[in-house]
Amino acid sequence: MNEHNSLSAWQISEAGFPRSGTPEQQLKFLLRYAILAPSTHNSQPWRFRITGAMLDLFADYERSLPIADPKDRELLISCGAALFNLRTAMNYFGCVGEARPFPDPRRPEIMARVTLDTLRSQDSGWPELFKAITRRCTNRGPFAPEAAPPGLDEAMREAAHVEGAWLATFESARSKETVGFLVAKGDRIQFDKPEFRRELASWLHSPRDNDGLPAYAKGAHELLGFTTPAVAFLVRTFDFGNGIAARDKELATGSPLLACLGTARDTPLEWLNAGQALQRVLLIATAHDFHASFLNQPIEVAQLRPALGALSGHKGYPQILLRIGRGAPAKHTPRRPLEEVLVNGASTA
Repeated sequence: MNEHNSLSAWQISEAGFPRSGTPEQQLKFLLRYAILAPSTHNSQPWRFRITGAMLDLFADYERSLPIADPKDRELLISCGAALFNLRTAMNYFGCVGEARPFPDPRRPEIMARVTLDTLRSQDSGWPELFKAITRRCTNRGPFAPEAAPPGLDEAMREAAHVEGAWLATFESARSKETVGFLVAKGDRIQFDKPEFRRELASWLHSPRDNDGLPAYAKGAHELLGFTTPAVAFLVRTFDFGNGIAARDKELATGSPLLACLGTARDTPLEWLNAGQALQRVLLIATAHDFHASFLNQPIEVAQLRPALGALSGHKGYPQILLRIGRGAPAKHTPRRPLEEVLVNGASTA
């Protein structure tokens, strides 16, 4: 598949919503927004099954990251982000329904079940968030020193709270320096492990592919920004931890705002909720023309997570660390075609 087609998922016409179509047709259209959610290494670890007016969301464990994410915590967060996009699109197009997390205790692989009941007579609901779905783009480049506008941090905290999470922000130079130190330490610990480097290298893909991190996304960092096969070889073979740690610390301390999103507990349900909170926060930032990217190293490295939690001032568990600001325009990453994430029948195999 060429690069143009791998990015075509981001080009959705609202006029295409089948208002007079069947619930199945409507759900299939709404899923085009769900699959635009972010995921670690752009792994897109979700699958969906539509049965009439009902949709089930499954985690795709074949796309798990056993080294960076051994408990599948970030995988479920990604599924939660996709679920929030789906909910947002439902609200915007006037779909009345219900989204239930983990609806069947006998089927824990079903992350959520969404049902459509009816349509409101007019489009309504969450227009600011909806319009931001196709605009949102992870930006791994440096941000301008421009401060966040008044009220943005409070709006993001409220967005996290609505979805059952908390959000702590770091704006002072001292607090960002401390967080940046943890990020850099996490980089050095992770890149010291050959198995971590091999896993990362396996997700450095060509822009023609439908998943993974193309070189232009800076997923391999500018220090490694050559052709994708060369990047993958270098990542697998050499420990670039010190250089990447220095760059990530600079990105953290140079960002106008750092934000840690967390939850009261550390369970699959909380991870799914954290994903919904994350996507609501990201869409709020996007609606204010601010970018975000992830610095999750202090959470992925277990021994650093309590220190980040203490800095946040909240009880509970950090789940995601964001840097937020305005940078040069960034390019979307590819997405798998909708047909590839749809499954049929009673099994997700």
